[in-house]
Amino acid sequence: MKGLIRSLSRGGARAPIQKMVLHKSVALSIDGATGVGFGTAVIGDLPAGNILILGAVAYVQITEASAGIIATFDGDVSIGSTATVDTTLDTTDVDIMPSTPLGAATSSVSPRVRGVHATQEILDNTDGSLELNLNVLIDDASISADDAVATAVVDLFLSYVVLGDD
Repeated sequence: MKGLIRSLSRGGARAPIQKMVLHKSVALSIDGATGVGFGTAVIGDLPAGNILILGAVAYVQITEASAGIIATFDGDVSIGSTATVDTTLDTTDVDIMPSTPLGAATSSVSPRVRGVHATQEILDNTDGSLELNLNVLIDDASISADDAVATAVVDLFLSYVVLGDD
């Protein structure tokens, strides 16, 4: 036995890299009667433990289905370990995929956008409570109602390592 296989068999214990692939279609309720609209939907769960995020690539497309959102809406999306509760996507709202501009929609459907995260970080999920949340902002000029309805199609490719649990 030669080459990489032999080298790997001679090495010590390694942390296995895990890959999660999610293909989801989720409903969103977006509040935006005044100012920028915001909403969130859970698209998956993270395993319990200390999670080293190695990288993520996501493709997201939003379709509005409500009179409260205009057909040429614009906004931003992110994926985070927490749901957004305001009109800013930051901190744990963006720790899986950073805030990514949607681009103007055509006939109520946004372009399919690609978001990439390549910065390593460790998430403390030792209590098992962290989820994968799709966070959406709709620009102020594009929304005029609370509880506006939209649908998101998300393809997420996530690589991570579980670094133990307590």
